[in-house]
Amino acid sequence: MNVLRRSAAVLAATAVIGAAMPTMTALASDDPSPSASAVLPSGLYGSTDPKYDGVWRQSLALLAQHTAGVTPAAKAVDWLAGQQCANGAFAAFRAEPTAACDAKVTVDTNSTAAAVQALKAVGGHDSAVGKAVTWLKSQQNKDGGWGYAPGSPSDTNSTGVVIGALAAAGASADRTPYDLLAKWSIPCDQDGGGGGGLAYQPDKTGKLTANADATAAGVLGALGKGFAATAGKAPVEGYICADSDKARTRDEVARNGAEYLADAVHEKGYLVSALPGAKPQPDYGNTADAVVAMAAQGWTKPAKKSYAWLTANSAQWAKQSGPAAYAELIFAAHAMGADPRDFGGTDLVTALNATGPAPRAAAAEHTGAKKSSGTTVWWIVGTGLVAGIGIGFLFSGRRKQRQL
Repeated sequence: MNVLRRSAAVLAATAVIGAAMPTMTALASDDPSPSASAVLPSGLYGSTDPKYDGVWRQSLALLAQHTAGVTPAAKAVDWLAGQQCANGAFAAFRAEPTAACDAKVTVDTNSTAAAVQALKAVGGHDSAVGKAVTWLKSQQNKDGGWGYAPGSPSDTNSTGVVIGALAAAGASADRTPYDLLAKWSIPCDQDGGGGGGLAYQPDKTGKLTANADATAAGVLGALGKGFAATAGKAPVEGYICADSDKARTRDEVARNGAEYLADAVHEKGYLVSALPGAKPQPDYGNTADAVVAMAAQGWTKPAKKSYAWLTANSAQWAKQSGPAAYAELIFAAHAMGADPRDFGGTDLVTALNATGPAPRAAAAEHTGAKKSSGTTVWWIVGTGLVAGIGIGFLFSGRRKQRQL
């Protein structure tokens, strides 16, 4: 989930909380500093106004630190846990966490799911995680997916991040969300392109339009993985998008989504943002998310070009965007089996740590690319969810393949 796009979703959600709304919110980096009346909590990471992304960026920061072998500061973890409402949900930010959550507190599935992943990783908050999971399960829509806010229509991004949270907590949904992802997975040979990708939501006519941000979230969701995903096994039969006469399986959804992302970054090595009225420019956050999704599916080979581009070009973006951006890059390094402390000359972990309270302690030096029996970590970390995608996996219908 791209940092900037998510912040644009919270604004939209806040504006229409009583009605249906989209996912991810108004640009957190639009406001370079807290408002005059705002006093940043001492345990919070980042220096911008946390109104729309406080829990989100804190969760990603803590999870990234844990992933890099760093023990987060106790007050940073306590701040996040203290943002929870009595019913288990989290809002984007609560300026007065000691006050009871009322109708004016806009809770959402994305903040809650991100907090679950972080609190479960750092440990010691099983009760909070359990309450959050119970709330998330209560928000599942009849179609199996989740929307951003309670009662809002399902979207691929929210569904993916909630699946990651449930997986992290060792929980399962009451209804399968995978049928919804398969339903929104676009056939490989769709006219006009976008084959293999996932739509954020169908439009009013039911048409599906591939979206890179949604596809990355959908791939991780189909794999049952969260933000800090490790690499899956490389495909034996090549990097392909495959259609089937039958409804697409979870494996096919993830596989086809990875192919769409690989195709999208193949030429330039990065995704391009297309915000209304803005000049197209490199989309650092979604490119990092695409790297994680491709690697999680085992497609580290097509992800290498994008990862190399990020190491050479994203340091300034992360510095300007703050802790969530550093976290996304750390997740990309982790998924690729690389060292986030040597990211194109930037130590992402030190840079992230500097945006908030100093960690309690660092674990043994995290090499990231440590080898075992001559094989990198990401190569040996397999996933049962993609084990079935071997030579013997048969698809009926049309198939396309591109050599990368």
